[in-house]
Amino acid sequence: MSFDCDSHRKSFLARMVPHIRRPGSYSSSGHKCHSAEDSCCDESNSGSGEQEKMSGDFSQELDDLEQGPPTIEHVTLGVGGMACSCCPLQLVTAFRGMPVSNLETSLVLARVSFYVDTSRLSVEDAIIVLQKRTKYTFMRIDVERGQVLEVLVDNWTSFSNQPLPCGDPRIPPIIHPQPEKTVVRIHYDASQVGARDALERLQVGLTRQLAPLRESPDIAAGAKQSRQAGFLFLFSAALTIPVLVFAWAPITEPRLIFESISLAFATIIQAVVAKEFFPGASTTLYHSGLVGMDFLITLTTSTVYISSVVSFAYLAKGKALSTGTFFETSTLLATLILLGRCVSAIARQMVAKSVSFRSLQEQKALLITSGRESTREVDVRLLQYGDIFKVLPHSRIVTDGDVKYGGSEVDESMITGEPTPVAKSIGNKVIAGSLNGSGELIVTLTALPFENSISRIAALVDHVQLSKPKTEALADSVASWFVPIIIVISLIDFIAWILVGIFIRHQGKGEATVLALTYAIATLIVSCPCAISLAFPMVVLIAGSVAARHGIVFRDAEKIKIARNATHVIFDKTGTLTKGDLRVVHADYYEGEPDETNGLILGLLSDIVHPASVAVASYVGNIKAANVENIKSIPGSGVEGVLQASGDIIRAGNPDWLGLNGLESIKNHLDSHHTIVCVMIESSLRAIFRLQDHVREDSAKTIAHLTSRGITVCMLSGDTDGAVQDIAFALNIPKAFTKSRCSPTDKQKYINEIQNLGGVVIFCGDCVNDAVALKQADIGVHIMTSSDMTSDASDVVLTAPNLSGIPIMMDISRAAFRRIMFNFVWAAIYNVVAVLMAAGIFIHVRIPPALAGLGEIVSVIPVVLIAFWLKYESFGGEFRRERSVV
Repeated sequence: MSFDCDSHRKSFLARMVPHIRRPGSYSSSGHKCHSAEDSCCDESNSGSGEQEKMSGDFSQELDDLEQGPPTIEHVTLGVGGMACSCCPLQLVTAFRGMPVSNLETSLVLARVSFYVDTSRLSVEDAIIVLQKRTKYTFMRIDVERGQVLEVLVDNWTSFSNQPLPCGDPRIPPIIHPQPEKTVVRIHYDASQVGARDALERLQVGLTRQLAPLRESPDIAAGAKQSRQAGFLFLFSAALTIPVLVFAWAPITEPRLIFESISLAFATIIQAVVAKEFFPGASTTLYHSGLVGMDFLITLTTSTVYISSVVSFAYLAKGKALSTGTFFETSTLLATLILLGRCVSAIARQMVAKSVSFRSLQEQKALLITSGRESTREVDVRLLQYGDIFKVLPHSRIVTDGDVKYGGSEVDESMITGEPTPVAKSIGNKVIAGSLNGSGELIVTLTALPFENSISRIAALVDHVQLSKPKTEALADSVASWFVPIIIVISLIDFIAWILVGIFIRHQGKGEATVLALTYAIATLIVSCPCAISLAFPMVVLIAGSVAARHGIVFRDAEKIKIARNATHVIFDKTGTLTKGDLRVVHADYYEGEPDETNGLILGLLSDIVHPASVAVASYVGNIKAANVENIKSIPGSGVEGVLQASGDIIRAGNPDWLGLNGLESIKNHLDSHHTIVCVMIESSLRAIFRLQDHVREDSAKTIAHLTSRGITVCMLSGDTDGAVQDIAFALNIPKAFTKSRCSPTDKQKYINEIQNLGGVVIFCGDCVNDAVALKQADIGVHIMTSSDMTSDASDVVLTAPNLSGIPIMMDISRAAFRRIMFNFVWAAIYNVVAVLMAAGIFIHVRIPPALAGLGEIVSVIPVVLIAFWLKYESFGGEFRRERSVV
């Protein structure tokens, strides 16, 4: 791709100027807006949208077909300001009427993810609506569609007048103004132009420096929220301490002076609390009709403060109430609430940061400049295809690559879960994030950082962290009813204590009302739905991260809960229980010359990735391939195509599919313990190949381990009966639990029959032939045998060809479930006991209003700690011991 793209220069530079649109305006042209930052490229969109009221209903937009066909875009936003369990529900209700689908929220990660029809509503307009309907701030988390450079510019005029590298014409650079400098984000096609080459050509107006690496938006938002919560708590605490001293110290006269100081400090604290909680409470109540924790906090702190002011007024008039003032209660209550929010925010941020898989990515690389000795350190963002980099002893490998020189042992456990260091020498592949041993390696880059193993696994982990299982949805539903129920209980408690005070304790109405008010306030504040809402997502977040570091990537959070219940584990044979490294051990040719037949076979199979096809294509060797058209693979059967020269149909596959099982002349082949591949042209048999595979080293141990747990292990294969029974015998799988010559539909029916009898099935396979079975199983496990980590049909991906991941996955599921149940039980017990104590049910044991603000800390911290301890639990220890013995 040429840098000197003068034909694109004007339009490209025009797009570098931020596109300013009126708040609330819509794109009437139907063109796609790429993000809140990536403005629409077409000039026709500029300001042409019609002004809309942001708080309105967008249902009319959905039905307006005149705006053209839907343009669906996936959007992930970092959310600032989410503090309690009610926040995700408030956020969901803020989306009412918008043309969005697949809405997913995460309190722990402070994110929301959804699909939006940008022909009806642009992303920036959606953000404006959400900000109006909630108190939160939103930041687009971009999923880069190519390589991106963020460069510091010191002379914008010079920079804007030079030819630029051609990137995707739909994606303009983004300008971020900073004091005295500007950060320019430049998108480009990394396969066409390298990062350093692009930077070298963009000399004019540049500092030649990359912008500082930005922290993940959600982590940054969490850190900002934690800092803000910490500052507010410290500020409130500094004002509360003098008030407590004035209230509890033996001060007699002049009391009014100290009470006046307390009033001033309490007023400041109340203003801080009102500013922090009232906007969210009022906005949510107005737009969503929800009463959340912010509303409770505002209501209770305001009530206590107003009561204190009224008491102070009586004191100033010389008619002090017997109850005195409540300034110490007002200030301490507010301060402890702020402390709870601070501790909760810090805990969530620490958990989110600790499970970030991207932290394994090194930021510097030693680039080989000439020979093997001359190196220079570069930012990993400046790596490009064709680079060779050096890996020093005991350092992390920067990105995926092939070893060119040297040898060492590499610890890949943090990526694949394999605890034993793997020997690496010339020609071996290395994985980004793995830890080099004592040797030195020279590595040829095969994947840039934005597309390497760390990035791909992290993307899968991010997906499961945002997905919402049924249990979590149920917990959110409970939390949504929690606040209204607590309000009703508090009202009942308030009325009950007034009656008790007047008719049983014979107190005055004023005194009874004040006492009842303290009970009601304590009841409102001490309850906390956060523990209920965090019980599941906090554990899922940690469990997903722990599993990924064992080489197990969940693509659906619901499966973390289900895996522990598995009754049957069904394996595909080729490439799963066996290595999938098939070799032709015998070949018979029938009609025609062998070389001619081999050329036809090579033309048919050269681009097919199935292990049997690869083995046959490799066996026929270096020979000119015939021209074969309309090649298509039939899962579970074989491959067929049309010979260009004659128009004859050529097919290669199993004997069943080709109708050869009844032939007596090839009975010796069919009865063998080998995988059989037959080749036919029209109705003429041209060749038969016998292929042999080898069992994986860990297959027998994994099957024995599963069997010892009482789990039924089965094996399904499309291979011949002889080959299947040979592997079954080697792995001690009973014949009753094996099935040969299975088509994809046969595998699906087999799994369905078990499920109909109440079984919970894990199916483990490795290729496209297993897609139907992977979908049918309760948990579909895709074992990675190539660079592809994302089988769309699977629920779980094993990033290393290691079957011990199956029982480890079940152990993680069991440990996670125990913690989820503990958290739910703890949350329930805490809320019941705390509410009863605050309400005064135990008479002589109560929680005073001033200390009720500790409720969030007491309820949430155990939930976080129990979930976090999962990181330090050992999984797969028995497999490590077995390997060490071997």
